[in-house]
Amino acid sequence: QVQLVDSGGGLVQAGGSLRLSCSASGRTSSVYAMGWFRQAPGKEREFVASIIMSGTTTAYADSVKGRFTISRANTKNTVNLQMNSLKPEDAAVYYCAAIEYGRSLYDYWGQGTQVTVSS
Repeated sequence: QVQLVDSGGGLVQAGGSLRLSCSASGRTSSVYAMGWFRQAPGKEREFVASIIMSGTTTAYADSVKGRFTISRANTKNTVNLQMNSLKPEDAAVYYCAAIEYGRSLYDYWGQGTQVTVSS
């Protein structure tokens, strides 16, 4: 089992920045990649960004490319999402997720952290 705790959400004005963090514990050696997803009210959960834990390969949704950066923190089992130039449409609950080696779906999820962007 892998446990994820995400944090760092809050209220920010449009154009501002926030950094989200996700700390993994438990069977972290089995984690192949970690990612961030978000869900706005009335919308489906959508992919935001991901990073492969054994290296630096990352992926981003088109809507956040050039504005968001996912990275591994110095603490090996922590992943950050730096969000710059935030827009009102970025407002959502952001969830950290982890996928294990050999799996095709994200199996583990954080509790979510609210990001609110005022215009």
